[in-house]
Amino acid sequence: MIKPELEFVYEAGGELGEPIPIGDTPDGTRRIIPIFSGPVEGPKIKGELLGNAADWQLTRHDGVTVADAIYAMKTDDGVVIQIRNRGLRHGPPEVMKRLMSGEEVDPAEYYFRTIPEFIAPTGKYDWLNKSVFVCAGARYKLGIKLWVWRVL
Repeated sequence: MIKPELEFVYEAGGELGEPIPIGDTPDGTRRIIPIFSGPVEGPKIKGELLGNAADWQLTRHDGVTVADAIYAMKTDDGVVIQIRNRGLRHGPPEVMKRLMSGEEVDPAEYYFRTIPEFIAPTGKYDWLNKSVFVCAGARYKLGIKLWVWRVL
């Protein structure tokens, strides 16, 4: 048996816009969360999230929110990298109600995990195209914090 290890890559913080409701669908309730800029800081990469992006969220009938965000970062040396980050956020109903009302909630009180997929140009950041990554997140009223690790 091989047990994977994790290598910390970066922490990112992003500003979020007000949710844009799509409404109830057969799959659940859909909404768009605009993603603006924010810092990217870590031992493996530094830069900023670029704006004009979005998380196309679905909240299923079981209360689980499915994130499907597409955005980009620009590294401190000018390289643009595309990211698609998909995952799940859920918790006890009373915790999720507090979170959705804009209250600051300790991220340890709910589950927020995603799998970022990177598309980097050939060169210095090509290693992003060749590994699997996992992410833990925290949601705030108009912001998000993400911690990204590479699975070794």
